[in-house]
Amino acid sequence: MFEDFGIIILAAGQGKRLGCTDKPKVLLEIGGWPMVSYILETLEKGGVPKENICLVVGLQAEKVKEKLGPGYIYAMQEEQLGTAHAAHTGEEALRENVKNFLVLNGDDSAFLKFETLEKFVSFHLDSKNDLTLLTCEVGDPSLLGRVARDKIGKLRAVIEKENLTAGVADTNEVSSGIYCFKREWFRNVFPDLKPILNLNEYGLPSFIDEAAKLKAKFDAMAMDNPSEWFGINTPEQLKEADRRKTEIAKI
Repeated sequence: MFEDFGIIILAAGQGKRLGCTDKPKVLLEIGGWPMVSYILETLEKGGVPKENICLVVGLQAEKVKEKLGPGYIYAMQEEQLGTAHAAHTGEEALRENVKNFLVLNGDDSAFLKFETLEKFVSFHLDSKNDLTLLTCEVGDPSLLGRVARDKIGKLRAVIEKENLTAGVADTNEVSSGIYCFKREWFRNVFPDLKPILNLNEYGLPSFIDEAAKLKAKFDAMAMDNPSEWFGINTPEQLKEADRRKTEIAKI
């Protein structure tokens, strides 16, 4: 399945909220290892070739390369212009034989299981989608946007928390920020992508709006175990991730 399937890991974040100064965010350690190393190990144990994995790096890129080693594709995002731009940077670096690709975040993927990703990729390929979003249900979604589905359960949109309507506000289903794309469709749509309002950045959720507008084939799959998605954006979350990884290591 993964012979002609690419993996793009967004790893260019600076980690300002975590006070990163001497190393990139994805190299902060949980359980004694850089947080991004866990998803790399998961992918490789699942049989994904290193040469199909692209890490999009930014500031202090050399430290990432030195720590993670050779064999991967490293794509340099010269300017921080959002997640869609980072994915575009990675897509351009993938091998030519890649027809579809998965986009993951290096700071929230440490607990993902390969079976979850395999199921997601299979759903994307079997559905012949141009875009597929991985979602999850959370206990308290109050600070997050929500996933809106139509009457038959198909993905309609991801609604930002500021724009929630009564019906959508009742759901606990949120976007994980993990996407699968058909490469040709992504390439065709990216040049016309609109920047996020009031920001000079291009976000991955904008692809959903474009998919709806273009009547593309798109949908969402909910992960079975939401605890696999764990974002690390605050010192408290970093400590909790470290605790969880330390406990897992004891088993």
